[in-house]
Amino acid sequence: MKAATAARGGVRRNPDTLLSPIQVEESFKSKAYAALKEAIIRMDLYSTPEPVMLDEREISERLGVSRTPIREAIAMLEQDGFVRTVPRRGILVVRKNKREIIEMVQAWAALESMAVRLLIQNATDEEISGLHALMRRFEAEQRPDENLSDYSAANIEFHQMIIRLSKSRVLADMTDNLLLHVRGIRALTIGRHDRAKRSIGDHLAIINAIEKRDVTAAEQLARDHTLGLANFVESHGHEIFD
Repeated sequence: MKAATAARGGVRRNPDTLLSPIQVEESFKSKAYAALKEAIIRMDLYSTPEPVMLDEREISERLGVSRTPIREAIAMLEQDGFVRTVPRRGILVVRKNKREIIEMVQAWAALESMAVRLLIQNATDEEISGLHALMRRFEAEQRPDENLSDYSAANIEFHQMIIRLSKSRVLADMTDNLLLHVRGIRALTIGRHDRAKRSIGDHLAIINAIEKRDVTAAEQLARDHTLGLANFVESHGHEIFD
């Protein structure tokens, strides 16, 4: 490229001076971060009181990369609040306490109600029908607790689908950092105190309002449904955290 030239009294920079070599390790770090974050989000973090630890060497071997990008990815996850390095023990996946969980569920309720509004604006009838298809097999279920594992998975997918159908990248990113904990608490509590049966009824009411494109009702139903989880944790948190 030609050297930088003056133009209209200013200086045009030579693009060569603005470029730096691409660091291959940077892409490894990003890929390791994404893989670890996804694995952590999918963990059943609250099903056992035992601490969940990660092993740097094992991660390196399983991902097939050196330990340097793994360390860098773990540092990023620690900054995001997903893990904590414990001296002489290893890398601890961070659980939240009762108050933190309640506040995270409340935040999810606010974000999901906005997601419902955007979903009604942006999603097609065919996309919305996917919500009903997800719940259809449970619609006439009298004892959902007999298929609790299946319903628990569908329950979590229902809430994630609402976020996806909002088609808001920002909402998806914001809820992503809440998902690890809210997902774990949903899975842990869905089989308690007849919550599964009530959950199905709530979901069907939300879907009905969405299909009618009733923004006000759909937002309120979605918010109240998720705040019900926050209230349950407030009342029964001793069953989970003690």
